[in-house]
Amino acid sequence: MDRRLHALVLPPGRRLYGALAAALDGTGPAICPVSPDLPGPARDALLEALAPDAVETGEGVRPYRPGSRDGGGRVPVAAGTAVLIATSGSTGTPKIVELSAAALRHSAAATLARIGAAPGDRWLCWLPTDHIAGIMVLVRSLVAGTEPVIAPRFDPAAAGSAEGMHVALVPTQLRRMIDAGVDLSKPGALVLGGAAASPALLAEARARGARVFTTYGMSETCGGCVYDGVPLDGTRVAVGPDGRIRLAGPSLFTGYRRDPGLTASVREGEWFVTSDLGAMEGGLLRVRGRADDVINTGGEKVVAGEVAAVLARHPGVRDVVVVGRPDPEWGERVTAVVVPGGTPAPSLDELRAWVRERMPACAAPRELELRPAIPLLASGKPDRGLLRRAGGSPAS
Repeated sequence: MDRRLHALVLPPGRRLYGALAAALDGTGPAICPVSPDLPGPARDALLEALAPDAVETGEGVRPYRPGSRDGGGRVPVAAGTAVLIATSGSTGTPKIVELSAAALRHSAAATLARIGAAPGDRWLCWLPTDHIAGIMVLVRSLVAGTEPVIAPRFDPAAAGSAEGMHVALVPTQLRRMIDAGVDLSKPGALVLGGAAASPALLAEARARGARVFTTYGMSETCGGCVYDGVPLDGTRVAVGPDGRIRLAGPSLFTGYRRDPGLTASVREGEWFVTSDLGAMEGGLLRVRGRADDVINTGGEKVVAGEVAAVLARHPGVRDVVVVGRPDPEWGERVTAVVVPGGTPAPSLDELRAWVRERMPACAAPRELELRPAIPLLASGKPDRGLLRRAGGSPAS
């Protein structure tokens, strides 16, 4: 445990890219990107948990003055660690994931091979670089020996000028590109992650010439490690007796920063036990949904992600998230938060009938909330915590 660690409170750009390159080749300290937009109290709490040697901002580098956690003091990282990512996913308490240079490079090389990237291919970075998806765009560029285009913000129209560039994005961004009339045949591969994409969205994108790869992964696996249901080279997938997806291979994280107990709780030998439920069907992984998104309604257990997948196939549904909300009679009620795909918007009765034709009756939503857009976290994932708290009247 002897490598220095810097927290980088920097926007996406050349300085962050250079620090990442030095972290990967060992000539610089390990880094933890931190969004400059993070509110002060949240940033201070993150830095205290991180315990870096120094903090880099646009004004320069300053030594970190530790707070009170564990008595304060310097906490170095292991020699092989290159990048740390603070993540809370779509729910839960933030965790700080430690990733080795070897794991990051393996993930990047495996992705380049899977999408058929040619020598000299470049990447367009639209995603936040304090999240694993954005950092991996930069790592893939470094492994490929090319210079990425780092955009300060998402601009659908800019994709039209990104001819030949590979792009990592979330489903909402792809939807906006389609709505903007972007010629999706011009970019290279579109690597789609962060949230489940509806079959209708994928079909529309491919009809417009897109070469889309859907991905499954998380910070603990250096981002996407399963593409279109098939694991990347070196990655292995299994579904345990509890229904949870298990992953193994060289792109796994080293551990959670300063939390060996939490690390041990998600490891079973070589396997990382995820919080997601899955099934293997015809040799392909199907992600059913998060284990903590199982809705207990009237004594029955409903997997929210499976209901959302069924609703996403309804012609009147453009986007959908399913959550459980407290209910005095049912314990939790199945709630569909829907972005309509046209007028008139689908009714609750219509969507209940649609689900009941395809799933057990308990899975049919008892509440429908129509929204112009699904609220998202900075990572591009739906803000399920917000959606669970939203008001609404249960169906009778």
